[in-house]
Amino acid sequence: MLYLVIGVLVLVLSGVLAMAGLGAAFLFVPLFYWLGIPLGVAASTALLLNAVSLTFASITYWRAHLVNVRVGIPITVAAVVTAPIGARVAPHVDTTVLLWLFSAFLIFAGAMMLFYRRPTTTRRTGRRAEIATGSAVGSLAGFLGGLLGVGGGNVILPALNGFGLDAKKAAGTTGLAVVFSSLTGFLGRMSVGHLDVRLMVVSVVAATGGSLIGSRLMTTRVSNTQLKRLIAVVLWAVAAKMLWDLGVG
Repeated sequence: MLYLVIGVLVLVLSGVLAMAGLGAAFLFVPLFYWLGIPLGVAASTALLLNAVSLTFASITYWRAHLVNVRVGIPITVAAVVTAPIGARVAPHVDTTVLLWLFSAFLIFAGAMMLFYRRPTTTRRTGRRAEIATGSAVGSLAGFLGGLLGVGGGNVILPALNGFGLDAKKAAGTTGLAVVFSSLTGFLGRMSVGHLDVRLMVVSVVAATGGSLIGSRLMTTRVSNTQLKRLIAVVLWAVAAKMLWDLGVG
């Protein structure tokens, strides 16, 4: 029964978050943890689900021309390098500290989605500036994504909005970067033995179906404004639940 419940929740949440290009790892980690799954297993499974589900979603984004390769490549390369480092550091960090960090990330990302406004005029940046900024963002996103088991999309997505990408292109580019950072983060966690094969099989099947549905809806039925509001509400709802469990309020 537990795995059936997890399968349904993963299907729904993967669909919703695939529309944002984030993957749903940042939801799966606390969800699995609340359902009694050890935090290490929850994080490694969530990273695998990010990689699998966003692979399918990224195909849809690519076909719809919603991936900015010029900006995405330096972010992806840097995140791939630092994600395994974060994953290897995670077992040495106290669980409560990780949960506090997780909550802070969700609040920050939600605020960026809801309140950030792009300049009315677009300022073109040089290639070197794009590489330097993208590498810095990717390095931070990869390390923290591997550390927390979230793939780093919460850092990358607001940053891409800051670059001037609209919500849909930011989501599509983030999705592609998170595929690779999640995969390397998962491999890093797998090396320290955080696996539950049955949980992974059930979750991967559900996440694949959800991401295909969600990415299709994003490209055809959801506006930029609706997407940003949806992301913010989901992020803050999860942060509120985590803070409540940590004894805040």
